[in-house]
Amino acid sequence: MDLRTYLCCNHADILKRLALIAAGSALLTFGIHNIHQVVGITEGGVIGALLLANHWFGIPSSIVSPILDILCYAVALKLLGAGFLGWSVVSSAFIAAFYAIWERLPYLLPDLSALPFVAAIAGGLFVGVGAGLVVCAGASAGGDDALALSIQKVSGWRLSRCYLVTDLTVLLLSLSYIPLTRIVFSLITVFISSPLIDLIVGFNPSRDTREAVAE
Repeated sequence: MDLRTYLCCNHADILKRLALIAAGSALLTFGIHNIHQVVGITEGGVIGALLLANHWFGIPSSIVSPILDILCYAVALKLLGAGFLGWSVVSSAFIAAFYAIWERLPYLLPDLSALPFVAAIAGGLFVGVGAGLVVCAGASAGGDDALALSIQKVSGWRLSRCYLVTDLTVLLLSLSYIPLTRIVFSLITVFISSPLIDLIVGFNPSRDTREAVAE
């Protein structure tokens, strides 16, 4: 392959990654803003961990959130390389931008507070597809994805299993202050989003996700 052909292929790959990250970030933030925040569905992973720390230790989420994300990205940097971190910065920028867009608009979905089961399913679909597209691009939508991909790198487990381990651990700890009836709906969301991320990543036949992350 000559240099011109290589550069064209490289540009096409970059554009494809940017498109996947943009689409995934839009879907992920849309679901969280219009479903999770409206209905009050609790999260696993980093978000659930910071809520847990805030409840029991009174530590502000504004302090816990960046600390947990930095720790997750530090682990990912060691295991997955600088390329992953670079694309994750791009993902973070897209996520922040889409959050800013949704917050300036009225809620775009009906209020599902009276239908928490439906909300849990819909929320899981948005999170699963959105995060799956971002991971397909070799990036992370947050500390949760970075941690799950790091666990996958070390253990060789399926990505869905890695997400379930981190999410279920936090949700079980959250039972210390959240009623079981509320946790059930979060579990529904997790059991939908985790395998869905795996499924979405599996639709990228050109390369293994771990190879994309390493670039």
